[in-house]
Amino acid sequence: MKKFLLAATAAALVQLGLMGNASAAELRYAAAGDIYGLDPHSMTDSFSINFLQHVYEPLVRYNKELKIEPALALSWEVIKPDVIRYKLRQGVKFQDGADFGADDVVVSLMRATAEKSPIKGNLPALKSVEKIDDYTVDLHLSGPTPLLNNYLTNIAIFDAGWLEKNNAVAPVDAQLGEEGYTTTHANGTGPFKVESRRPDAQTVLVVNEGWWDKPEHNLTKITFTPITSDATRVAALLSGEVDIITPSPLQDAKRIASNPGTKVLESPGLRSIMMNFNMRDKLVDGNVEGNPFKDARVRKAVYQAINMDLVRDKIMRGKSRNAGMQIAPEVPGFDAKLNERFPYDTAASKALLAEAGYPDGFQFNMNCPNDAYVNDEEVCQAMTAMLAQVGLKAKLVTEARTLHFKKAQEGQTDMFMIGWATLPMLDGFSVLSAMLHSPEEKLGTWNPGGYKNAKVDELVKKIDVELDETKRRAMMVEAFGITEQEVAWLPLHQQPLSWAVRDNVEVVQTADDLLRLWYAKVK
Repeated sequence: MKKFLLAATAAALVQLGLMGNASAAELRYAAAGDIYGLDPHSMTDSFSINFLQHVYEPLVRYNKELKIEPALALSWEVIKPDVIRYKLRQGVKFQDGADFGADDVVVSLMRATAEKSPIKGNLPALKSVEKIDDYTVDLHLSGPTPLLNNYLTNIAIFDAGWLEKNNAVAPVDAQLGEEGYTTTHANGTGPFKVESRRPDAQTVLVVNEGWWDKPEHNLTKITFTPITSDATRVAALLSGEVDIITPSPLQDAKRIASNPGTKVLESPGLRSIMMNFNMRDKLVDGNVEGNPFKDARVRKAVYQAINMDLVRDKIMRGKSRNAGMQIAPEVPGFDAKLNERFPYDTAASKALLAEAGYPDGFQFNMNCPNDAYVNDEEVCQAMTAMLAQVGLKAKLVTEARTLHFKKAQEGQTDMFMIGWATLPMLDGFSVLSAMLHSPEEKLGTWNPGGYKNAKVDELVKKIDVELDETKRRAMMVEAFGITEQEVAWLPLHQQPLSWAVRDNVEVVQTADDLLRLWYAKVK
């Protein structure tokens, strides 16, 4: 698969004719991996969803300051605590010429929250959508929902008629390998349209001349090429073959900054990198009976065997933030005391393993992506060596993120890496509801390891409807305190934002690490 991706990338670069400078309004963009497809309802991957927001739009959106502003909805008001009314923008057209209206919102929101939808957890309180008139809808909720607009920033609106015509009203799950008409075709209201797509090779967007909003960009075309290899991606930037790369490898920062015509953009990030534990009855690839990870002492032993100071200083070039929590300091619900890591202590780790009945350690598999996060493969290689020092035999598997997250959701891993920026909520409830609540309807959608604590579940349900922000945050801290003591997940660090661009490119770098090219300019 990796050889295929590299070959496809090489072919794409040749076919792009990537020699010399882009035209004044064309932007050539390379990232470490491809999007899952063209249906933003079919995946939870924030990179893919963000890319598709160039084509599809939500009712409300985050602006360049990460503040919520109107998009396809002009305004909203509380009719009752569990009924919110949205007035829709008139005069908006889909890219095939169809008018936007209330029917599109009804079908899109119900599609996103259908039982089969992989993003149903992104709008857990929605019960139904009622059309009041052609440009007014009421959202009926299960109760008060303080983060409703935060949720809605991530829910794309489709053309209902287009979905029905193409037998695509039912959602598909791209991360499980499912495909449908919307996987390969797109029809949104956003600032760009899909001109062509070849998976794992190239996606081309062109400007939507009929976009309802006033453009702040000057682009006519975006050519996106996934380039898995860090070295190849950097070489493409330095030679002028592409205009922007994400991520920019930390080890190449000085070389890029000193190269005439290129620069590095760095800032603190929100994305927390962490490891999940399999807590089911058996290990996927173990050499002992049962599953040692069901014992919190074993999970803590793994935690204390990892030297995150060394990872930060050597692999992340001193630019990451070690984490004891699953959320960054900027995210509501963060608590400085809880963010203190258990100390790196191999003697304590060995003692915990012996106490739990595994003095000689045990074998398990550990899966990590090699194209999703900053130095992800290198971090996992270092952790594998560290775990070996206490007798834990991690069989490391590194893979493309499309395969990685599919295997993780299917329960094919004993430990797996994931990064979480709390999107779209930008709130600690994102982690609590998706990763720490036990799997139940629209909750626990990213808890494939099966962690369960009745008190945490109870707190999550209370936080979901609590409108008093002080009480909400106190309950979040309480819940995180419980999960930290039980080592429900293994937090590692917040990765830095590291992009690189040519000097003639202006982009807005936001803390959520999402590239919003509708603000970009090529000089």
